[in-house]
Amino acid sequence: MRARWGVLALVGAVLEGCGSGDGPGGGGVSGRSLGDGEPRVRSSADYPELPLDAYELSDRDSERMGQATSRLVQRCMRSYGFADFPLNPRREPFREMGTTFTSTVVSISPYGVLDFDHARRWGYGFDPDAKFTPKPAGPEGRAVTQREHEVLDDFGGAGHAGAVVHGLKVPKGGCTGESSRRLMGDATKRTLLWGYVTKRSEKIGKAVAKDARVRRVFGDWSRCVQDKGFKAYDSPRDAFLDKAWRKGASDGNTARTKRELGTAVADIECNRKLNVAGVWWVVSDEKQRADIRRHAARYEAVRADQERLRGRVREVLGEK
Repeated sequence: MRARWGVLALVGAVLEGCGSGDGPGGGGVSGRSLGDGEPRVRSSADYPELPLDAYELSDRDSERMGQATSRLVQRCMRSYGFADFPLNPRREPFREMGTTFTSTVVSISPYGVLDFDHARRWGYGFDPDAKFTPKPAGPEGRAVTQREHEVLDDFGGAGHAGAVVHGLKVPKGGCTGESSRRLMGDATKRTLLWGYVTKRSEKIGKAVAKDARVRRVFGDWSRCVQDKGFKAYDSPRDAFLDKAWRKGASDGNTARTKRELGTAVADIECNRKLNVAGVWWVVSDEKQRADIRRHAARYEAVRADQERLRGRVREVLGEK
């Protein structure tokens, strides 16, 4: 559930940047001395948590919310007469809906990518054969029928039209929407829970990018990449988002030209040499702590909402 980064790329598969492969020039040679409290970051696994992470829901929270939502949806669907509605139905597109497509939003860290193996093979693109399947909340059941889908998701706006099934009006958003409201509370609370930390993180991220320490290391990184024979960019993010890599591609992937692959590898070599990610972390840590002190009441309200949500999840799961 944690989304630190404000830069998003819309692509057709998930780009994983978690490898820790080595590469030329990346063998532990430091381009400068580390500052106070600055972690050495050579892979995403080395990147420590930041203060705002404590105010975001964890992956475990997300998993448990999924389980609770599945139970609420199943109860709702059964109240409309679908007695055998599965706990974790298999979703399938209907032929009546025509051609479908799937896309994935991938978060790009502002300090760049750190996976040498990926950079050597895919540059700034992604493996077109990679598959991403969300982890189900439990054993997968049968597919949803079209009639069930109309009540499940208010497909076709049945709830707005006042549709009634088994004497009950279909709620706005169907059983999915109703279950979300029961679990998450009213819209105001949902906005605070989901939106506040994200907005603060984005604002802080902009301030971090303008910090003299970050600008300095980005400048050193840019000259390092240029010295290796490639284009100078203002930041690792700009290198990743260079439109030249995706020119002519219809699926959001890159062409993986020799220049793209070379740039991606040089990018990581210089990032590791200068510890760009470590500088970004230490400045982010400093500014996030200051923001939490400045807006303590709002952050505590978010934390309280999280605890209320966890309490509702425990109740739905029969744990209290």
